[in-house]
This record gives sequence, C-alpha cells and structure tokens, in this order.
Amino acid sequence: MTRVPGWLERIGGRLTRMGERLEERRAAAEGEPHRPVETGAPAPSGSAPASAASAADSAPEPVVPAPPAYAPAVAARPEPVNAVPWGLRVAAEAGWRLLVLAAALWVLAYAITSVQLVVMAFLAALLITALLQPAVARMRALGLPRGLATAVAFITGFVIMGLVGWFVVWQVLENADTLAERVQEGIDELQKWLLESPFHVTEDQIKEIAKNLREAVGTNTEEITTAGLEGVTVIVEFMTGILLAMFSTLFLLYDGKRIWNWTLKAVPAQARPGVAGAGPKAWRTLTAYVRGTVIVALIDAIFIGIGIYFLDVPMAVPLAVFIFLFAFIPLVGAVISGALAVVVALVTQGVFTALMALVVVLAVQQIEGHVLQPFILGRAVRVHPLAVVLSVAAGGMVGGIGGAVVAVPLVAVANTVVGYLRAYSHEQALRHGTPVPEVESASASSSAPSPSAD
Repeated sequence: MTRVPGWLERIGGRLTRMGERLEERRAAAEGEPHRPVETGAPAPSGSAPASAASAADSAPEPVVPAPPAYAPAVAARPEPVNAVPWGLRVAAEAGWRLLVLAAALWVLAYAITSVQLVVMAFLAALLITALLQPAVARMRALGLPRGLATAVAFITGFVIMGLVGWFVVWQVLENADTLAERVQEGIDELQKWLLESPFHVTEDQIKEIAKNLREAVGTNTEEITTAGLEGVTVIVEFMTGILLAMFSTLFLLYDGKRIWNWTLKAVPAQARPGVAGAGPKAWRTLTAYVRGTVIVALIDAIFIGIGIYFLDVPMAVPLAVFIFLFAFIPLVGAVISGALAVVVALVTQGVFTALMALVVVLAVQQIEGHVLQPFILGRAVRVHPLAVVLSVAAGGMVGGIGGAVVAVPLVAVANTVVGYLRAYSHEQALRHGTPVPEVESASASSSAPSPSAD
C-alpha cells in the first residue's frame, strides 16, 4: 500500500517539472519573466523557505531577442514644439498678441463712443487749458493770486471764443440775402457758360437737371424735417459739451498740479518715476502744439481773408474765420476751408475770380507748410504726414469733427511720451549695468531725462 502513493508522487513531480519547463520556454519566447507555478504539493522534507527563495532569485533573467539585421532603423520622434517651423512659431506668437491688442483697442473705442460727449469735452478742455495756462503762469509771476489769475484767464479766453462765434453767425445772417442773390447770379452765369462751352450741353438738359433737383427736394421733405429735428438734438448736446468743457477747463487751470499728483498715485510704484518725468514733457508738447497751431491758423486766416477780400468775394471775413477754425484739423481742414472759399468765389464772381482765389489759397498754404509750421511748431511736435492722415481719419471715425481735431495732438503727445520712456529705461539700464541696445530714435535721444530731474 505504501508503494502506490510513492509511485503516484514521482509521476506528479515529473509532470510538475515538465510544466515548469514549458512555462519557462513560453516566457522566454514572449520576453516575459518567468513566474514559478504554485502547486499544492508539499515541499521536500529536506528543503527550507530560505533555500527556495535563493533558488528563485538565482533563476536566469529572460533575454529579449535582438531585432534582425534587415529591420529598418526607427528615428526618435522630436518634441511637438520643436517640430513646428520657427517662422510659424514667431507668426503665432505675434498673432495672438496682435489679437489681444486689437481686442483692447476695440474695447477702448467702444468705451469712448459710449461716453463720447464727456471724452470730447474733456479733451477740448485740455486743449483750451494748454492755450490759457501760459497766461495764468505769467500773471502769477507778476504777483496775482492763483484764483484771480485763473479767473482772469478763464473769463478772457471764453469771452474771446464767444465773440468769435457770435461774429461768424452775425456775418452769415447779415450777408445771407446778398449771398443768395450772388449765388443766383453765379448759377445763371454758370448755366450760360455751360451752354457756350464745348461740352455740348443743351438747355433742355440743364432744365432736366434742375427739375430732378426740385423733385428730389420735394420727395425728401420728411427726411429733411427729421434731419432738422436731429439738428436740435445736436445743438443741445453741443451746448452740454461746451458747459462740460468750461467747468473742466476751470478746474484744470486752478488745480491742475494737484490733479496730476493724484493721477500719479494710481500708477504702479515701479513705473511712477518714468511717468512722473514723461508728464511734464507731454504737457509742454501739447502747449507748444496748441500755441503754434493758433498762430499758424491766424496767419492763414488773415492772409487768405485779405486775398479774397480784394477779389471782392462776399463774406470774406466769415470765410476767414472758417479758415481759422478748420486749420485746427491738419491737412484736411486746410483743403476743406480753401475749397469752400474757391466755391463761393466761383458761384458769386465767376471762373476767373475762383482761379485767383485758388492761387491765393495754395500760395498761403505752401508758405504755411514749408516755412511757418517748421519754424513755429519746431521738431518737438513734428508728426509724419502719414501719421497725421491716419490719425485724422481714425479720430473722425470715432469722434467726428471733434475727434479729427484732437487726434493729431494726442499722437504728438504719445510720440513724446514713448520717446521719453524709452530714453528713461535706457538710462536706468545703463546705471544698473544692464546691457541694452542703443537708442537710435532722434526723438528719444532728444527727450532723454536730464540728471537734475532724478
């Protein structure tokens, strides 16, 4: 009875070892480590757990077969960032920054248009303050108190501007009848000239054009009435803007330095020294621009007004005032005011007088552009003509005529501020020993801060 269990035990042990060998071969073929198969058979009586563990540790590690020689070599894949071409990466970096900048500008323009009346009134107050502030400084130098000097400059400035506006309206109303007669005579002369011209215009065609104009006016009566009602709203808004500008000017003249110091407190402390130095330079630029523009506009108005007066053009004085006002819109204002004077000369005095008026306007504007502006305004407020055109167009789109007036001085001030901050950062970097590229901008080098300002 004892041999049968021993025989069965030996057969079971052999089957177990055969299974282990098959498992080792399979694991070696698949490249997986071999794990011993747990069996329910009892361990030999002469073995110990420590010897079994050492035998498992000393088992050979499976060897992974090497790839065959004919297998192609597989290159390692680069990082995704390195796989993108350098030019595309630069374009993407610049693109999202431009998108953020465009979004910020759009939000700023939307905010300005939402409170356009307040913004335009404050900007007009800044321009008027820049014009009147030198007078306040001179009166204070003479010993007048700050309140009295501010009141005198404020009242004198707005009285003069009010008298100019009243004079223009009075001249237009006074000469309206005469101008209407002159215009009718000019239209008759123009009609006669068209009939005798080589353009082969017949009288029937002229009558047809006049009939179409009358019909257009008759059919659009409702639109004209609506425009008139809207004009009343515009007048109310205009008067509100004038009151806001007057109050803002008064407080800027009296308490401008304290307002500026309060504004500096809102600037981060790290950037405060640079902004504090850029502010006075920006104000000097704005003052020089307004003063120079007033002088140039006054010269234009006087000489063009004298020219068209001697040419017997009606309403020469109101036209001269319009030329003075439109001169505050660079480039575009001179063209509009000059064209208005030429058109009035054409419809009232004929083609020859209109040509002579055109010669006078062009001569004065050429002298202004090449002699007066460089001499009076100087290099501090000089802006490239392309920047002038683009800024006037953008200002007109955002704020109408008021936006076109304040666009160029804002660009001139921004140019001065950027140049100063660039020079200031360059100087600070040199003081701290930080290598920086050389500042090549003439405006930046010219507006570099002086050592005494620190």
